[in-house]
Amino acid sequence: MLIGVYYCIMVEEIKPDKIYTPKETRDFLKISKSTMKRMLKNGIIEAYKVSGQYRIWGHEILKLLSPKLDVKVYKIYKNIREKTKEVIKKW
Repeated sequence: MLIGVYYCIMVEEIKPDKIYTPKETRDFLKISKSTMKRMLKNGIIEAYKVSGQYRIWGHEILKLLSPKLDVKVYKIYKNIREKTKEVIKKW
C-alpha cells in the first residue's frame, strides 16, 4: 500500500547577473501573479521590457531577499497597505 509520495525540489541559486522572467521571480519569492504585478507597477522590483515582456535582473530579486531591505521598498509597501485598508473601509 502506497502511503505517500515525497518530492524533492531543488531550488536554483539566484545569480545576480542572470536575467529572469516574472514567473521565475514569482517562483523564487513564492508570491502570486497579482502581487508580482503590483510590485512591478509600484517599482518595488525594477524590471525591463524586452519585446513587450518584463525581464528582471537577479540582483533585483536578491535585494528583496536581503535582510537589509531598502527604506524605499518599506515606504511603498506601507502606502499600499494603507490604501488597501481605506478601500476595504469603503466597502
